[in-house]
Amino acid sequence: MAHGFSALNTEVTTLQTRVIILVDLDYFFAQAEELRNPALKGKPVVVGMYSGRTADSGAVSTSNYEARKYGVKSGIPLFLAKKRLEGTEAVFLPVDYNYYEQISGKIMQILREYADGFEQVGIDEAYLDVTKRTGGDFEAAKTLVQEMKRAVKSQVGVTFSAGIAPNKLVAKIASDVQKPDGVTAVLPSEVERFLAPLPVDKLLGVGRKTSAKMASLGIKTIGDLARYDPQRLIEVFGKTLGAYFHNAANGIDNEPVQEAGEAESISRISTLKEDTRDIVAIIEKTGQQVEEIGKEIAQRGVRFKQVGIIAVMTDLTAKTRIQTLEQPTNDLEVLRKTVREIFEKYLSESQLEIRRVGVKIAQLTKEETQQKQLTSFFQPSNV
Repeated sequence: MAHGFSALNTEVTTLQTRVIILVDLDYFFAQAEELRNPALKGKPVVVGMYSGRTADSGAVSTSNYEARKYGVKSGIPLFLAKKRLEGTEAVFLPVDYNYYEQISGKIMQILREYADGFEQVGIDEAYLDVTKRTGGDFEAAKTLVQEMKRAVKSQVGVTFSAGIAPNKLVAKIASDVQKPDGVTAVLPSEVERFLAPLPVDKLLGVGRKTSAKMASLGIKTIGDLARYDPQRLIEVFGKTLGAYFHNAANGIDNEPVQEAGEAESISRISTLKEDTRDIVAIIEKTGQQVEEIGKEIAQRGVRFKQVGIIAVMTDLTAKTRIQTLEQPTNDLEVLRKTVREIFEKYLSESQLEIRRVGVKIAQLTKEETQQKQLTSFFQPSNV
């Protein structure tokens, strides 16, 4: 980089030239079962969450591609999956989370070796920041992904699909383009062209209800959303979601790749009375957690700048979502409000019920360091 560049230009360039990879393990639970029993290869394999009420009650957690040819996908009732697979050699298996976690752990350990920054976001997904390792070169990133694929396949026996992009949001969408065992790279100059024609529900946070609401506004593609008046989006969806939809549609996402627990944090997690998607029940439980966290931050004399939620779903996958505040605070009302906003957004993304919920705060600073924090807030990297 030329020495004549200003500090602001340096920061902006850095943001624009990040190289982020999202690794998504292909049909993971079913693939893990094929790994354990190679005789399943070529047969429709369905891994289900059984409720125990009847032999067929429950939902599909994961299915392999042979089963998907018959319209069997995650979330549909098991009785319907069995109906669609009548007359085939279909194999139905219960979720074995401990086994899948062991396989996932081995894979994540391999992937970490290739990353400058690493963030596991579920049993079958991880983000890798490879900017330094690749020198910001997307071709080098493609080569790196192929090396990772060979390592994971030879050492564990599993395939994955990957998206390469300048940020996490676009990498996530790109990872879904070529499955299974594919790689899709989206260069910074291609982001707008890549996103524009996609249906708006490809964006995280746009579920069925939101998609229908957007359709009523004439928004059908991500390109439509990118061109839509941002002020009107805020009026319709609220400040947080409206701003998020505008930025996401324009491919803007500066959230760092950061290992959960990498920075000092305080968290609480507990089991709900029953599996639910009811925001009232979820907020009641997280409200108790906020109170407990409030006592700890008062005792320690700290403020927080990052708020996260943890959701353990009925298929036992653990999901985390993080939001960074404009400046550090110790205000519990801000924490409650932010936790609710993140959960509302997450519930619009997922159709599964939640079993356990958690609240986490991070980027902690001592009260006496607040002035330093406030001055650093206005540096170009936070613009």
